[in-house]
Amino acid sequence: MSSRIDPQVPKPSSPQRPTAAKPAAAAGTPATPATAKPRPAQPAAAPKPAEGQKPTTAQPAAAPAPVAAQAKAAPAPSPAPVAAPVAAQAAASVPDEAAPETEHRGNGFLKAMPAWAVSMLVHVVALLGMAIIRPSVEQKQPPRVITSVPSPDVEETFEELEDELPLENPIETTTTEAVVPQEMTVVQEVQVVSDAADIDAAPATFELTDFGAETAPASDMLSTLGAVGGTAGGFGGRTNSAAMAAANGGGKDTEAAVDRALRWMAQHQMPDGGWSFDFQACPSCQGRCTHSGDKGRAADRCAATSLALLPFLGRGYTHREGPYKREVENGIAFLAAMTIKGKGKSYGAGGSLYSQGLAGIALSESYAMTQDNRLGMPAQLAINFIMEAQDPVGGGWRYSPRQPGDTSAVGWCVMALKSGDMAHLQVNRLTVMKTIEFLNSVQSDDGAGYGYTDNSRSSPTLSAVGLLLRMYLGWKKDNPALVRGIERLAKAGPTGNLYHDYYATQLMHHMEGEVWSTWNAKMKKMLLENQSTKGHESGSWFEGVSGGGHAAEAGGRLYTTSMATMMLEVYYRHQPLYRGQSVEKEFKE
Repeated sequence: MSSRIDPQVPKPSSPQRPTAAKPAAAAGTPATPATAKPRPAQPAAAPKPAEGQKPTTAQPAAAPAPVAAQAKAAPAPSPAPVAAPVAAQAAASVPDEAAPETEHRGNGFLKAMPAWAVSMLVHVVALLGMAIIRPSVEQKQPPRVITSVPSPDVEETFEELEDELPLENPIETTTTEAVVPQEMTVVQEVQVVSDAADIDAAPATFELTDFGAETAPASDMLSTLGAVGGTAGGFGGRTNSAAMAAANGGGKDTEAAVDRALRWMAQHQMPDGGWSFDFQACPSCQGRCTHSGDKGRAADRCAATSLALLPFLGRGYTHREGPYKREVENGIAFLAAMTIKGKGKSYGAGGSLYSQGLAGIALSESYAMTQDNRLGMPAQLAINFIMEAQDPVGGGWRYSPRQPGDTSAVGWCVMALKSGDMAHLQVNRLTVMKTIEFLNSVQSDDGAGYGYTDNSRSSPTLSAVGLLLRMYLGWKKDNPALVRGIERLAKAGPTGNLYHDYYATQLMHHMEGEVWSTWNAKMKKMLLENQSTKGHESGSWFEGVSGGGHAAEAGGRLYTTSMATMMLEVYYRHQPLYRGQSVEKEFKE
């Protein structure tokens, strides 16, 4: 053992007042160094204080150590150099079972921390808790925007026309799930103030409305609609063509001519389902038929396909009814695919809004006659494109969208809108009203004659177009300008220019009576005598009916055959517009 004992004593758990140690130091007895603090002990009897001195109470100790307490508190009577160290050694040797020290070690950390540190710790914990536990905030929903965006599955849908439709049996109508909007937003009617010179103006919304809302009552328009399969509607007469032809001025001879024409048309269908003005490109013809269309029109597959399909539809033949289901199925699928690909624009290279109007008629009629839901989308897209392409200033159509119009292109586009209306597609009333403004700008003689782009010079052909449009837009049967214009055309008779004769034939058919009987006899004679009967051209038309204008040269034999066939289908293709209506009551302005 070392001769010197290091007086290391455990630090007390709570501060004690060192009053009891002062007498020992005063007596000159060596005391424990100031830095050495004895282990806490049990309270011991304090020495009696001197007279006049306040008694000092010893602090309670953590563990019993009477010997150490006495050695520390009582003053030594005689020098004892090693007493204090021995007492310290004794205190150091006390066993660790002192329970109070163990308790203080458990919470001594927080008690030893200063108040500012404890406060900071509490705030940090509170902030972290607030950051982790956040109240749920309702997200503000973005504005709901409704657009006419084509579905990505539409193209696949119309490929089904080639893959799924049977070729021999009528197809059962498939029901597709309708897309129901989650919210219905009611938009209040607002008055739109626009600048008539705004070239960029365009219809913003589409409104389903009666097509002839200018003056004709709704019952007039319904007379041209009719239920599919009926005999008193616009398309209904097509299901009983032979009887309707016999009742309205046709007969077995006109029906036989139509059959020959449809057979020729089917033979000239292209492998992809469409048609072409160029007979050299047709594998089944290879140029054996003369008078292909000009080179500028050869690439316009849209117009060629539409013109070929319209005579089949005019006879009542669709991809579900009749002997040409396969041909019509492939043709309408070709036309629908072009329309979907162009997002409503049906024509491609070589085409124009003339082609778009023809496609709109074909798609709308096919959809109306079959109620095939797969055709609803391309038909509506084609109609939408026509409405958006209207010249917003003058209200017409020409070759390119929003170009100042001409009466010829306006004729095809308005007839497409009429067909779309008959198919219960959406037609914007504003578009129809703007068309009336265009006709007003090109009319002469108070509306009895019509020019091309203005009213400086009217022509019989364009007058026939303008007067037919006036009929569909609500003019009464006894309108003086209408009567006067039709009398002029009837006096001249069919001209051999099928573009003129096609519109004039419809005019006379709607007027009925003597004017129709006289015109019909001349028209039938001209077409029946000039239908080709030779070789691969048998059933078609060109020679004898290609005079006047440039349409016959542009579209060639395919164009003239289509127009002639539709003229011979006039007996049932559309029912007379004014039949059964009282001029005095129903059409009074």
